[in-house]
Amino acid sequence: MTCTFNHTIVAARDRETSARFFREILEASEAPSWGPFTNVVLDGGVMIQFADLPEDAYPEIQNQHYAFLVDDALFDRALGRIREHGLDHWADPQRTRPGETNTEHGGRGVYFLDPAGHYLEMITQPYL
Repeated sequence: MTCTFNHTIVAARDRETSARFFREILEASEAPSWGPFTNVVLDGGVMIQFADLPEDAYPEIQNQHYAFLVDDALFDRALGRIREHGLDHWADPQRTRPGETNTEHGGRGVYFLDPAGHYLEMITQPYL
């Protein structure tokens, strides 16, 4: 069997809110949830499991970066929803080009934050 990416657990302040955000913005599919996880699944079967961090154990979420390869049509729809909701977005990870997208690597890209403060990136062409 080859090695493929199957799932990850993403820390959340409110796992239901984070899962809903991914379903709405990125058109992720709802997946069966259990225990401390609220799950969504991306095309290809990769599952993202959102888990609330216990406030007494970890008062702050360590922000992570998650990049998503999307087609042009989903990019347009998702960017439209980001703008419709008035969410901040940037053309660069340093957040020096607010309200813009980029055309690097032969495609388009944009950076934005999820409800827990994780850095999300959408690109239409892979870096490699």
